[in-house]
Amino acid sequence: MSNEDFVLHAESRELTGKGASRRLRRESSMVPGIIYGGSKKPQMISLLQKDLIKHLENEAFYSHIISVEVDGAAQDVILKDLQRHPAKPLIYHLDLLRVSKTKKFTTRVPLHFINEETSKGVKVQGGMISHSVTELEISCLPADLPEYIEVDLADVEIGQTVHISDLTLPKGVESVQLSHGHDHDLPVASINKPKGAAVDEDSSEETEEAGEE
Repeated sequence: MSNEDFVLHAESRELTGKGASRRLRRESSMVPGIIYGGSKKPQMISLLQKDLIKHLENEAFYSHIISVEVDGAAQDVILKDLQRHPAKPLIYHLDLLRVSKTKKFTTRVPLHFINEETSKGVKVQGGMISHSVTELEISCLPADLPEYIEVDLADVEIGQTVHISDLTLPKGVESVQLSHGHDHDLPVASINKPKGAAVDEDSSEETEEAGEE
């Protein structure tokens, strides 16, 4: 887990709708959002655009417990959804999910692929790595939430595939996919033979056959 603490300072808002949200972003440089989940009612909030963008530059922010202070009252949340401008560095809206220290919740965390260039399938056998997924849906208590999960490709050879069941998950962390059964053990990454290599082999065989004739 990251040692950094993330704190958001927000204000409650009453006006809703697309028009109110546009005015909020344009006139006050604020981002509209919502906090939901738990036993409390959903709460409409707004926070400074520049503060949010600064936090979003840190990858850990996407998979970390965030303390959001709304009108002086703090509550623990995770970032559940984010709407961005398609071209500009602007945030349109964010969804924050309340979490309880004593209850498990589900979220997605990024996968960090390590030892790619030095893996046997790449360095020795000349293969190419293919990533099937870049994040994993997990279930855990807030205290056990990892910043990311490592996928070690050091011993993976050409033709081999790493599945979810091959990953070493931190203590207290479970894969949501695997909880549904073995049929949901999805591929994460594989090392394949370069396409050019297969073509070269076929070409060499054709050349040999032509020579024999």
